[in-house]
Parts: sequence; C-alpha cells; structure tokens
Amino acid sequence: MRLAAATDPERALAVETIGAAAEAGIVIFDTAHAYGPDDAIPGQNERLVANALRRCGADRNARVVTKGGMTRAGAQWIPDGRARTIRTDCEASLAALDGVAIDLYLVHAPDPSTPWRTTVRALAELVRDGLVHDVGVANVNRRQLEEALDVVKVAAIQVALSVLDDTAVRGGLVDLCEQRGIAVIAHSPLGGPRRASALARRQALIDVAQDRGVTPEEVALAWVLDVSPAVVAIPGARRPATARSAARAAALSLAPSDRAVLVRGFALPHQRSAAASAPDDEGEVVMVMGIPGSGKTRYAEEYTARGYLRLNRDERGGSLRDLNAALDAALASGRRRIVLDNTYLTRATRSHVLDVAARHHLGTRCVWVDTPLAEAQINLVERLLDRFGSLPDPESLRVLARSEPGILLPTNQMRAYRELEPPSEDEGFTAVEQVPFARAAPVSTGVAVTGGVFVAAGALSAPGWEGAVAGITPRMPCLLFDWEPGADVDALDADASRLSAVLHQRVSTALCPHAAGPPVCWCRPPLPGLIQSFARTHTIDVSRSTLVGAGPAHRTLAKTLGATYLSV
Repeated sequence: MRLAAATDPERALAVETIGAAAEAGIVIFDTAHAYGPDDAIPGQNERLVANALRRCGADRNARVVTKGGMTRAGAQWIPDGRARTIRTDCEASLAALDGVAIDLYLVHAPDPSTPWRTTVRALAELVRDGLVHDVGVANVNRRQLEEALDVVKVAAIQVALSVLDDTAVRGGLVDLCEQRGIAVIAHSPLGGPRRASALARRQALIDVAQDRGVTPEEVALAWVLDVSPAVVAIPGARRPATARSAARAAALSLAPSDRAVLVRGFALPHQRSAAASAPDDEGEVVMVMGIPGSGKTRYAEEYTARGYLRLNRDERGGSLRDLNAALDAALASGRRRIVLDNTYLTRATRSHVLDVAARHHLGTRCVWVDTPLAEAQINLVERLLDRFGSLPDPESLRVLARSEPGILLPTNQMRAYRELEPPSEDEGFTAVEQVPFARAAPVSTGVAVTGGVFVAAGALSAPGWEGAVAGITPRMPCLLFDWEPGADVDALDADASRLSAVLHQRVSTALCPHAAGPPVCWCRPPLPGLIQSFARTHTIDVSRSTLVGAGPAHRTLAKTLGATYLSV
C-alpha cells in the first residue's frame, strides 16, 4: 500500500523491496485497485506489484491478494458495495495485473448504504465466473462474517491485528476463522504507519527482543503470528531490509515467558480462569447491554435495589476502559455483586469485562435488553423532553451530543444498531438472558389524559381524505405534522384550515424544516419527536390516539407509538 512509485528512484526501490521479499520466502503480496501514489489514478500499485514479481521471477509462485469495492468521493475513497462496482473494480484489477492471476479478491469494507448480502453475492459471482480463485471480506466483525458465510465460501478475511489492536481476537473473529479454516490476514500488524515508529520504543517489546537477539518489530510480528495458525501478517515493508526482517519474524517462536511479558505490557487477552463459572451465592458481575435508548437503566436499578454496585459510563464519565478499571478496583476492594449498564455493542468491548471478572474468580451474566430501534428512538426523545422541555434544533443537538451523557444524534443511534453483535454464551458468559422490550406503564400523576389525532400533511393529498377523517372521535387534540426542508411553520396553515373545517375543531401544526440527507434532528418524520412533544404538551396518551397517514413510514410510526393507524 505504501510502496511509493511516483519517481524513477522510488519505483526502483519498490521493485527491489518486492524482490527481496520474494527471495526471503514471502509469497503473499497484498495490493488493491485504490492503492497508489496518486489516489485519483487507480490500479497503480497493482501494476507495480505485477511488474516487480515478473522481474524477479516470482510471478508464478506468488499469491496475489487485491481488493475492490471503493469509490472516489472528493479527496477520499469511501466504501461502495454495489454489485456493479465490485464487478467493475475486479475487471479493472485484472487489467492492471496484466496476466498475473488474482488468487484472493477482497471487498475493502462493508458499505452502510448497500445491503451486505448484495455485496457478498457479487463476490460469489466473481468466483462462479472464473475471474478470481477465491474471495474474502475485509474490516468486518464476527456478525458480518457469519452473514457472509451464509452466502459464499470465504477463504480469508483481512482485519487489523497487532499488540496495539486485539479487537479481532476479543471479538471472536480469529476463533471463528480457525474453526472454519479461514485465513486471517492481519493488516497494520505493527500498529499502522502513524504508530509503527513508536511501537519499537515500548519496553515490553524491547525486553523480549534483547533476550532473543531480534528487533522489537520482529517480536511484535511474531506475536501476531503466534495468535493462531490461521493468521498471516502483511506488514507493508517499504525497503528491502524491512522485508527481510518481516520474513525473519515468521521463524521466531515465542516462549511462554515472552508471551507473559507482552500480555502485561500491552494488556492483551489471555486464557480465562475456569473459576469464571462461580455460583451466584459467591457473587457475580451482571452486564446489562443494549443499544442507546433501550431502557437499560430500568433493569440496572432492579439490581441496585438488591445491593449491587452500579457502574455506568454516563454517570461516571470517561471511557469504557476507565469503567473496566473501576470494575477491577471495586472487585479488588471486596465488592462481589456489580452491575454495569452500557451499550457494549460488540464482543470485543464485552470481553474486557469478562476478563476483569475472571481475574477475580467471578462469572459474568449478560442481560440483553433487546429493544427495537423505533422503541429506542421514542426513549431518546422522551429523554430530551425530560431534560430540556423541548426538542433541540440540529446545532444545539450536536453540541449536546458532545457534552451531555445519554444525548445522541439519530444517526449515532442508527449506527449503534447496525454495529450490534448479539451476545452469546460462547463469549464466556455464565448465562445470556434476552429481555424482550416492554414499555413501562406511565406513572399516574392525577392529571386527566386523553387521546389525540395526528394527521400527516401528505394524507390531505389523497382523494377522499375528508370522509376518512370525518369519523374520528371529535374534540380530541389534533396535530397536523409534516417535514418540508427550509419551510416556515405557517406553510401548514392552509392545510390546517381545511382539516379544521372537516373536524369542526382547532388544529395545531408542527413542521420539521431541517435538511434532507441523514437525519440531524429528532423531529423529522418518521422519527417521533413532533408527535411526542405535542402529546406531552396536551397530556395525550398516544396509545389511545389515531394517526392518519398515507404510506408505510406513517404506518410504522403509528405502530411504534402504539396508536391506531388510519390510512387514506
């Protein structure tokens, strides 16, 4: 990736480096259609690799890995998992390699704008049509790999793995690949270009390197290869000497004492104690997890009422790593029953809690509050209304999301929902309890509540809408709502008058004027902010209300709110 070839001396050094690697016994050469000194000209690195392999006579024995599924957006590459992009990129790579076969073709990363199965099916078609020998996926989590395996035979994955980034180990990816016979190609095995130079100064690596008569970088690479027989490292050498050093690292076997030094020096994962399954009467750690807004606090409070110590990042501040340290300290002080309620979306983040509990000979039980995204959105809107009395505008919401615990942009919550890896007992939990969502009954305030009528402005464009709404129970608070970017609230006045004439009562209006694209506010339908705010102001029980709409989004919103849906 980082082989420069913009000038003749750079090209000569790159060819020499590839030749030195091949001579040292390295057979895997990783490239990509998007790699090269000029990002606007794809295929440069592929042409360089093919030419260098031919010049040193290694083109027949080399195993070439290349990647596609990226598109140029301004000054950067972004994932593009559309089927036609995968096919076009692969054909362009074949042309750039000019006769050097593609042994393994990878998609760079999942594209959040394209269904993952669509991308994976496109990979399967490359093998079916004989364009490549094998296919794989890069920069995935375990859930995404499992979904890919349902569609295509995955020969390899490519993920970050180093002493500075053990997410692939903690996230169960390496274990799954070892079980399924899938190769794990570790990119950035020295921490990536920004951290590689500092890595050699880490004392744990220096200590092991001095004992073994090797370099700290070779020790770091040897640890990566020692993780599993399935792991292959691609360190991205830029000079002949570093290519030869990488080859030497493959022959370095770490002793148990070396591993112990590295585990202590980098807080790496280790074998969990068998005592992790301690019985409940000796204490336990309970992890209450779920997406933001899932209602974790309610369940955590049930445990605190029984004497459990609660550790929550929103209350304490800091990071999940800080919370792990607080858990370690609490257990060391003698506390034996602790509940943690945080998002813990991935196996990797959960593994740290399991490790800390195991070191103190306690089991960890997982309570997964499995809340649908729409219900969690209602909870986050209620949180905003509780704290601020109204819905913040987009700029205020961005500021609050950075400074106020528990306040999120809609896109952040949606991203969390996509990243969720459901928990399972094979992570090391003593048990996993899946709690289906159930909205708590509202606390009685002694104030009379009523139903309401919520009418989407789009419904008034449907023929015969007047007859549809005329039968609604009269004299209930009525809201006409809409989303119209850049409009003023009086844009609904004419439609409100028409609706008022049919219902023979006053009609309130609420409009979201915010821009299109990913939602930057909580008031843009089908997000529930406009209706929830109106319902709170008028003491409306939405479950006793009617929502009048004209499409699937309105139907979904009614279902989320628990309101009766009336289609026009």
